[in-house]
Amino acid sequence: MFKHAQLESVKAWINDPAHGALALHVRIQRAIRQLILDGALPVGKALPASRPLAQSLGVSRDTVESAYSQLHAEGFIERRVGSGSFVSQRARCLPSRKRQRPTHSEAPVQLSRRGTAILHSGGVHNFQSPRPFAPGVAESRHFPLAIWEKLERQVYKEYGTQALEHSEPQGMAPLRRAIADYLNLERGAQASAERILILTSSQQALGLCAQVLMDAGDQVLVEDPLYQGTRKAVTAAGLACVPVPVDSHGLQVDAMARLAPDARAVFLTPSHQYPTGATLTLDRRLLAIEWARQQRAWIIEDDYDSEFHYAGRPTACVQGLDPHERTLYIGTFTKSLFAGLRIGYLLLPPQLVAPMTTARTLQDGHNASIAQLTLARFMEGGHFNAHVRAMRALYAERRDVLANLLRRHLGAFLVPQVPAGGLQMPCHFVQGLSEDAVVRAARGVGIDLLGLGSLYAVPRNDAGLLMGFAALTPAEMREAVVKLEKVLAGLVTSGRSMR
Repeated sequence: MFKHAQLESVKAWINDPAHGALALHVRIQRAIRQLILDGALPVGKALPASRPLAQSLGVSRDTVESAYSQLHAEGFIERRVGSGSFVSQRARCLPSRKRQRPTHSEAPVQLSRRGTAILHSGGVHNFQSPRPFAPGVAESRHFPLAIWEKLERQVYKEYGTQALEHSEPQGMAPLRRAIADYLNLERGAQASAERILILTSSQQALGLCAQVLMDAGDQVLVEDPLYQGTRKAVTAAGLACVPVPVDSHGLQVDAMARLAPDARAVFLTPSHQYPTGATLTLDRRLLAIEWARQQRAWIIEDDYDSEFHYAGRPTACVQGLDPHERTLYIGTFTKSLFAGLRIGYLLLPPQLVAPMTTARTLQDGHNASIAQLTLARFMEGGHFNAHVRAMRALYAERRDVLANLLRRHLGAFLVPQVPAGGLQMPCHFVQGLSEDAVVRAARGVGIDLLGLGSLYAVPRNDAGLLMGFAALTPAEMREAVVKLEKVLAGLVTSGRSMR
């Protein structure tokens, strides 16, 4: 028979609300199995007969028999005719759970060099909820959900169960055609459906570029300051990151050859440099294209939020200016539509379509067909352009509201640099504030900020904050700015804000 403690353990297990979704015989089987795994029931130990155990637990004998049958089938117990049920000899080979508990003296796990680099670089800080003032978060409350639902129903009606099957490895053809048409018309690209590769995100695109085009140890040029996701992708691939300074005209292209004569690629955000918001001038774009031709290097153009330009039309992309087909263009719908869509893309030179598609299928196969086909209809019907136009006007208004609020309430602490485009505003400290202290204190009152200094590879006297404004109403911004004013004033008064 079970000891009292063992019987009580089984009762506690089967009465635990966390296990309520399991059938009663499964709960009894799992409880006894756990006692065997924990060593509470040793090898050869006789189990109670099904009838008395059923009486003790207040269940039917058939329920206990079902539990014993499953334990026998899994090899945890032996059933001997005329003798009863016993913990199986096979349980002798089970590792003791108590012995397997990790201790501080155990050796650390051995990772590959790439795994170690990824671990030490940390994850990309994705601001996943629209807390004030999370950078890069788009407004989703204005998304035309009814239209999206209608188009999705049309997809089911037309495709039936085919919409539930695997996507084509390169992405669904209707979406690739829609993206190519959009890029040619709105971004001045040289695009065709055959050159589009559908992905889950711009981060996946950055990772593919870093891993497929370069070998570990190769030099790549990056902007300084730099989007964290690009730095993580470069580090994960084992590449040597060479920072190039950014000024008000974008990347200082004339310094590239001097800083890294053998560089294999340059990562650019030419439309709105992240995080400064600078636009790469035409002469520098042309110099970068010529550099890539001479070096037989690649330009990796991350056009992450080019739709949102608030003064005139957005600048045409670098890819459309490149006659040598050395530019890879990255786009995403995370900023222009909604983050949960999880669709990005690469516009590739023809010679890279096959290797990039193969590499992508090894990572995660494909995107969901339904979302791709719905997005294709959303674009073909003009809904995408209409939504972007509406959001462009809304974001421009919110940008100006934030700038005015910052000047009115936080002028003693920081100066906003009003961007010509994008979803976030760089702000520079006017006194010796500590970015880390400000970010930590703000997080404590529900405000998400990103320190500008953390985005530089080469430390500069350019401390400040990156503040997102797209996902907040004027009232929400006003409330958050008042909170932040109190946070900054408290830090200055306590003397804990100084660098």
